[in-house]
Amino acid sequence: MTRAGFERVYREIFSFWDGIPEEDRDYICRNSDVFTYPKGKNIHDGSECSGVILVHSGSLRLYMMSDEGKEITLYRLHKGDMCMLSASCVINSITFDVFVDAEEDSECYVISGPAFAAAAERNPAVKIFALETAVGRFSDVMWVMQQILFMSMDKRLAIFLSDESARTGSDTVTLTHEQIARYMGSAREVVSRMLKYFANEGIVEVLRGGVTILDKKRLRQLTL
Repeated sequence: MTRAGFERVYREIFSFWDGIPEEDRDYICRNSDVFTYPKGKNIHDGSECSGVILVHSGSLRLYMMSDEGKEITLYRLHKGDMCMLSASCVINSITFDVFVDAEEDSECYVISGPAFAAAAERNPAVKIFALETAVGRFSDVMWVMQQILFMSMDKRLAIFLSDESARTGSDTVTLTHEQIARYMGSAREVVSRMLKYFANEGIVEVLRGGVTILDKKRLRQLTL
């Protein structure tokens, strides 16, 4: 992509864009690239500063992993969303490992972490934007932790299905039991048992590779 192409995107996303010097805008654009990631590709493994990732198409999943290999999904990113936690060199206070995978075939704009960090050092507005973006995402992380620690499984599953249906605009959630369990930080067997219970109650219909919501009112009641 040309510099002009990157600048069109960044002007819409970065609130600081018009307030920093032309040479820094040019520097950020010159240190940007477009990458296409196939479904299932690991983009960031927590071991290095991969950079600031902007999702142009597709979706990404951010998660943490325990020493035993158990995954907890922190949040997911879709078109127009930005990942700042993959740029630990920009925000030095990020001291935990975050992993990023492509949930589906995805095209992303990636700004070099060191380049964005250098621009942030020269321009306080850039650093403030990075911190505010990270803080906003930490509220999503705390919501996930609150669900895992304090909510029953039926409520967590009802919230997940309701949110996914609202996001896609469809009553059918096209995710396997394994995928749902991974997103929720649970075991597939637990999710399967709960979906079977929902199905017996007439709330959902379990399909091959998906779940159709039959009774939205009762599902919403479970989220309360």
